[in-house]
Amino acid sequence: MSKIAISVHFGVTSQSKLTLLERYIDATYANNHQISCIFLYQDGVYHASQNIVSASDELQPSAVWQRLADKAIPLLLCVTAAEKRGLNTENTTPFTVAGLAEFAMISSKSDRWVQFK
Repeated sequence: MSKIAISVHFGVTSQSKLTLLERYIDATYANNHQISCIFLYQDGVYHASQNIVSASDELQPSAVWQRLADKAIPLLLCVTAAEKRGLNTENTTPFTVAGLAEFAMISSKSDRWVQFK
């Protein structure tokens, strides 16, 4: 079993990339691997915004993130990238505010680091 750290760099308008991320995680678990964490970085921090509203016939990013949180995957939000983009870092559930150094420590203990851009 290997440990995989994931960083998400794409914004919320990339629905196909979010679907691909969820499928990748499902396949990872199906092959008995573990996700160390998912780190939202660069435009990926917009996934933690409380102001994102999707049309009812579109993929709901918040539902995807909740499904991933329900799998007990640590969901980390880069505080610097979030603040730089004007996001409120006070209420970020299901994400935990973290720094790039924390992600570096987690990824150094993982077997792989996979980026979704």
